[in-house]
Amino acid sequence: MRTLEQVLADGIRDIPDYPKPGVVFKDITPLLADHTGFTQVVEALAAFGKDDDGRVVVDKVVGIEARGFILAAPVALALGAGFVPVRKKGKLPAATYEESYALEYGEATIEVHQDAFVPGDRVLVIDDVLATGGTVEACLRLIRRCDAKVIGTAVLLELSFLPGRERLQGEEVSALVTV
Repeated sequence: MRTLEQVLADGIRDIPDYPKPGVVFKDITPLLADHTGFTQVVEALAAFGKDDDGRVVVDKVVGIEARGFILAAPVALALGAGFVPVRKKGKLPAATYEESYALEYGEATIEVHQDAFVPGDRVLVIDDVLATGGTVEACLRLIRRCDAKVIGTAVLLELSFLPGRERLQGEEVSALVTV
């Protein structure tokens, strides 16, 4: 059996100059196509929703649009928890809370349904990549506006050359791989 490190090395490929020149895109589609590898990744991410004795300590798993959905939904199933999507503005049908945040090229807004959480819900946030941390930071604010408790954020890949972790000082942030 391959180690998680091997699975990640084999399953994440670099696509230069995508979506624009100078950017190296981290493509996870080979990982998603590898059932065994994808299963290992889901299990590794689900471990962040358990205590040291293996007991589940979360009620909900949040996935941030869009690739975060792909990872968070099976993690929620593995934990026996509910799945909550955090989406770009205008994509959710019921009453929402919204949070805006700065991007390198402007501003973006994400939303969550106002009734997505019961006050006191324990929440694990899942996303694919931690880069500048703006999206995760806005997501955490949304969850807390719903009176839910963030127990941690877990990402597949952290880009250490960007300030995401520093921006999330004081938060529990875990990454399966850091580049």
